[in-house]
Amino acid sequence: MSMPELVPVLSAQQVEEIVVALGQRISSDFGEKGGVAVCVLKGAFVFFADLIRTLTIPVEVDFVGVASYGAQTESSGNIELTKPIESDITGRQVLVVEDIVDTGATARFLLDYLGGFEPARINLCAFLDKRERRNHAVRVDYSGHVVRDGFLVGYGLDWNGCYRNLKGIHRLEQNNP
Repeated sequence: MSMPELVPVLSAQQVEEIVVALGQRISSDFGEKGGVAVCVLKGAFVFFADLIRTLTIPVEVDFVGVASYGAQTESSGNIELTKPIESDITGRQVLVVEDIVDTGATARFLLDYLGGFEPARINLCAFLDKRERRNHAVRVDYSGHVVRDGFLVGYGLDWNGCYRNLKGIHRLEQNNP
């Protein structure tokens, strides 16, 4: 098996600019009451860490884990909760932070799960938004960058556990001999 080619999509500088702009919008919208920011593990952890440092509002941090990809480049469609939230979000403003929203299946699963705790409001923030692939009813309230096609890695996104450490976003191209 040959090594995949990494085609640049967003530079580290572009990533930083997107994160700062998102943080400003979220801080303005949420207001001084703040809320609970929920990081979707594992992919969103890099984005999440950068994003919460840009927020100017009080924010409690929590994590939720889901699994749907495994070692594939396409979602299996089977979503399982691997780590529940620990915070009491009843009656509170909640910001769900995702690395990428693709078909919307995982986001829909999470919004339904978190909605069961009766928060005052839930907003979804995704660094990357693949709108044209959406087949589940999901609104991304804070979208960093809209992308069209390809399997993306870097800035927390991985392929088979690799490439999360890249500072920018890259499209993974499989070279077939």
